[in-house]
Amino acid sequence: MTFHYQAGVLECPIVTPASAAIELAVVVPTVNERGNVCDVITLIDQALAGVEWELIFVDDNSADETAECIRRIAATDRRIRVLERIGRRGLASACIEGMLSTPASYIAIMDADLQHDERILTEMLRLIKAEKNDIVVASRYVSGGSVEGLSPERVWLSALGSRIARLACRCELSDPMSGFFLVDRLFFQKVVHRLTARGFKLLLDLLASSPVPARVTEVPYHFRPRRAGESKLDVRVELEYLYFVADKSIGRLVPTRFALFAFIGAIGLIVHFLALASLYYWVKISFTLAQTIGTFAAMNANFVLNNVVTFRDRRLRGWRLATGLVTFSLACSIGVIVNISFARFLLVFGVPWYLAGISGLAVSSVWNYGVNLVLTWRGRSSH
Repeated sequence: MTFHYQAGVLECPIVTPASAAIELAVVVPTVNERGNVCDVITLIDQALAGVEWELIFVDDNSADETAECIRRIAATDRRIRVLERIGRRGLASACIEGMLSTPASYIAIMDADLQHDERILTEMLRLIKAEKNDIVVASRYVSGGSVEGLSPERVWLSALGSRIARLACRCELSDPMSGFFLVDRLFFQKVVHRLTARGFKLLLDLLASSPVPARVTEVPYHFRPRRAGESKLDVRVELEYLYFVADKSIGRLVPTRFALFAFIGAIGLIVHFLALASLYYWVKISFTLAQTIGTFAAMNANFVLNNVVTFRDRRLRGWRLATGLVTFSLACSIGVIVNISFARFLLVFGVPWYLAGISGLAVSSVWNYGVNLVLTWRGRSSH
């Protein structure tokens, strides 16, 4: 079955839908992938001959009318469906919505950019049924696989991401960053309510969210060069990935957002010390002025980093940056008073100075976090 564009009109043959139960659903997230849609459908149809399948595109309101293109095809082939999402984006959440929409026994996730080799889907399906696996991962790094479709920078980032992923992943995988895998529906239903649904690496989310180690196997594939469309990897997505790893690693012990807030606070202490030392010892200005400048430098650094990282889903922009900086500075200034007052109170009652100091810092950290959560970054999460 082949699909063609001609003079801006999509020509599609009429196909009678199969009546048998759907065995495999292939979920494909899209953002401006119109030029790849017909090729994806043709290749999936050829690769899954003899398998009852459906193909679910989840489109995040593409500007190139990808969803409308798919709807025209779906009008003549009920194996093709599209979920168009308005007002929200995200690779992992798109995949999850597509997975929840199908009754298929097995669900595959793959990209629309034609870099994933659809020809191994039948082998992945055979393995998950024969070996009773929870997930079968298409790997670029096991023997027989390759990463020829990645630039050197992306290869380096992928390798780094894989090393970071092992902090949260409780099984040995050569390619935990793979975006091409097949999952048993029963396993998916067991973990779906635990999923973070953020970032762009759903595989790692599935593995890290399972209460027991998942049964996983890998098959090699050749990662092909991109033909059309645009990469979904950007700085925002990379930050989401780091947040996700932190959440899965320490989220059970302490709220991840608070941990990031405290970590950035530690960075602020370093900024403060460097500014103070530089101005007082090298520039030779007064200690009071150096301390004041260092304090404001640390506050500004903390505000910017928290806005970009800790509260990235509530990020302040435009004029709200100015008002946010004011409320952040006021809250942290009061936090300093809380810190000193509480530490002195404990010291009076015989608590060792170092414990009093740490306790004062802990109380002020909780104060700063709580007040800024309510006042400075009080907007709704975008997720």
